[in-house]
Amino acid sequence: MNDKKTQKSETGSKLGSKIGALARSIVKSMRKSKPEAEAEVTTKVEATKGGEAKSRGEAEGKTGAKPRKRSRSRRGRGGKQDTRPGAKPDTKSGGRPDAKSGSKPDGKSGGKPAGKSGGKPRRRGPKKEPLVDPEAKSEAGRYENPIASRQLILSVIEEHNVMTMPELLAHLKMGTDDEHEALRRRLRAMVRDGQLVQNRRDGYLVVDEEDLIRGRVIAHPDGFGFLVPEEGGDDLFLNGREMRTLMHGDRAVVRVAGIDRRGRREGAVVSIIERAHQFVVGQLYDEDGVYFVTPDSKRMTQNILLPASELGEARSGQIIKVEITKYPTVKREAIGRVASVIGDEADPGMEIEIAIHNHGLPHEWPEEVLAATSKLGAEVRSEDKLGRVDLRATPLVTIDGEDARDFDDAVYCEPVANGWRLLVAIADVAHYVEPGSALDNSAYERATSVYFPGRVIPMLPEEISNGLCSLNPKVDRLCMVCEMQIDKDGEITDYGFFEAVFSSHARLTYNMVADAVVEKKPEMREELGELVPHLENLYELYGAFIKARNKRGSIEFDSTETKIVFTDDKRIENIEPFIRNDAHRIIEECMIAANVSAAKMILKHELPSLYRDHDRPDDDKIEDLRGFLSDLDLTLGEPQGKVESKDYAVLTRKLEHREDRHLVQTLLLRSLKQAVYKPENTGHFGLALTAYAHFTSPIRRYPDLLVHRALKHIIHKRKKSDYIYGHDQMASMGEHCSNNERRADEATRDAEFALKCEYMMDKVGKEFTAHVTSVVSFGLFVELDDYYVEGLIHITNLPKDYYQFDPVAHHLVGENTGQTFRLCDPVSVRVTSVDRNERRIDFELLKKD
Repeated sequence: MNDKKTQKSETGSKLGSKIGALARSIVKSMRKSKPEAEAEVTTKVEATKGGEAKSRGEAEGKTGAKPRKRSRSRRGRGGKQDTRPGAKPDTKSGGRPDAKSGSKPDGKSGGKPAGKSGGKPRRRGPKKEPLVDPEAKSEAGRYENPIASRQLILSVIEEHNVMTMPELLAHLKMGTDDEHEALRRRLRAMVRDGQLVQNRRDGYLVVDEEDLIRGRVIAHPDGFGFLVPEEGGDDLFLNGREMRTLMHGDRAVVRVAGIDRRGRREGAVVSIIERAHQFVVGQLYDEDGVYFVTPDSKRMTQNILLPASELGEARSGQIIKVEITKYPTVKREAIGRVASVIGDEADPGMEIEIAIHNHGLPHEWPEEVLAATSKLGAEVRSEDKLGRVDLRATPLVTIDGEDARDFDDAVYCEPVANGWRLLVAIADVAHYVEPGSALDNSAYERATSVYFPGRVIPMLPEEISNGLCSLNPKVDRLCMVCEMQIDKDGEITDYGFFEAVFSSHARLTYNMVADAVVEKKPEMREELGELVPHLENLYELYGAFIKARNKRGSIEFDSTETKIVFTDDKRIENIEPFIRNDAHRIIEECMIAANVSAAKMILKHELPSLYRDHDRPDDDKIEDLRGFLSDLDLTLGEPQGKVESKDYAVLTRKLEHREDRHLVQTLLLRSLKQAVYKPENTGHFGLALTAYAHFTSPIRRYPDLLVHRALKHIIHKRKKSDYIYGHDQMASMGEHCSNNERRADEATRDAEFALKCEYMMDKVGKEFTAHVTSVVSFGLFVELDDYYVEGLIHITNLPKDYYQFDPVAHHLVGENTGQTFRLCDPVSVRVTSVDRNERRIDFELLKKD
């Protein structure tokens, strides 16, 4: 009892001491300025209400709320603080409670200072400046009822570290239902775009590039993966545990969790911004009443479970399209339902159908697109021809392949003083596809036509691509014309653009033109009649273009393209090489000249547009390449100097009579970057051009359509300020078009290889000659010389030895025998197995030739 009294007395004494200290502080504060006094009293009161807490941040830290994160970044915030679960708050920073918890300084709802209910409100310090939205004018121009811009939202959240949506609504003084819904949608979009992340308590945080990294997930068939940062830099390794919740192509935010034993940065998933796959294609299996789909894509390593009630009409063994209803978690696989049955595995054309669905290629037209297309009609209307230059008497002709169906360019050339006048007429797709229309939205979604063997998924409906906008012979068509003056050295001395109406005088093929002006076959010259002199003008101009190409150092490699020939039932009959002749090159050079002129015109008028940029190779790749070339007594440009396009051209000419020319050319080609669409012009390294844009194919490429819109804005002399696109929007569109171009390439490669697997099914056990196309640590990839089909010789199918792999020299060397296998080596092989489901062809080495 005495102990309890003593303890109570001590507690009261302590409380009395604190109250006394607070009173002395108040008296002392009367001698200070009013704001200083109020600030100090507020701090003391809050500290008292927090019990034994030494500061507001420490008091809140004990309730489990997250402290305010402080980090150094380009936005100029303060010092860093650990915000991981369980981390101690930074008591010096004045930490803030977690937005979701709603905890307040005094631990009560409302967060008012200690005092009796109904008391007078405490006087505040100097009034804060009202919020000013730097994008208010822009928002008002875009929306009838504008709300806070993304920039303002980011700055407000950044100031408070974490904020819930109700807190944002209150802070931004947004009270109506419409404002609530508009903010909800904007926050969701900002999370999707990787500007914000949402924590488990529904608080929003700004993505700090120093602490969190957003990017796209690249999955590996073995279960691990990588995050490719959107801002550039090295990839982050994602182990199998982290990949359980992710799928190939997802966009995610991760934090750097450490460094693995290989020295790679490892990532830990913070949030998933965007799921790449709503639908997945694969084969349906039934194992004792448990239904699941194994995705066709080898990068999709997780099966998708299907409840029996969600099977529909699908049967085990069929190829189906599955809609994911629940995405994978750490504890379970994804769950889905059957969206559609694609067909049986052995159905003709199934390889292309799988590729279309697997890569999410839009292949069906919405009703509004079909309705808009039908309104355009099949012929050019009389009113659409008004105000255009009439070129119907000019003998423009189209020159394409035998199996071409859409004709989007026509050419005409005539000699003039000191050179030639060249006209390149391109289908005026922009006249029919208006920005923001259903047709435009659909074309942008596709971004490109996709060319499969024997089938095309067009960017625009066939009534437009093969009809109204196709430059078919002997019918009036609208076009955009690039008129150029070319001198004897193949240089463009002048150029201009205008809208016209014309009628193609003939639909010619490459072989017809080559026979008439290159081979000069009498029967073909007679058939083409009065067109022959115009075609000869084109051929003479081509000679000047080649002179200019060689002078500037454009890069050219020997390569073989293939063409798959089908039977009537869509089975492969043969795989043939595609031979390019000078007629192909005539059209290619004319198109390049028009593209260069378009880029220069847009650059001159400083309008936002997309350029076809091909950047110079990375320095590390050049360093490795030069090291390999030095062993062959070859050089690429000046040692230690910046490599130029001309250096590649000079080296390829030196390889003409060397036995290892294919090896060196392959390595040169692999050192180059992939071309992309960007609003900044950096030139085209491969073509050795300082400015390049895509103007010549608006029927099948969306960037060309954007270039046409820019040129129309210029030739109609409209104000730059009235242009519908801005730089940031163009950057986003360029990334979208580049991604969809890669998607189309991947889909066609997948379909082609699947078709080749089917073609090789009956050739198991047969012997062929081949050459090595790639050397890897686990074996050799080889391509059959006669069939252009690639497969693997696994290292276990090489002569018995222990092989050392050299990735720079691209060879495998046997430790005991010294036998070396390198890129482009000729070999003889036997087909040992073909797995159509796994997309795999295996070979056995018979001998090295």
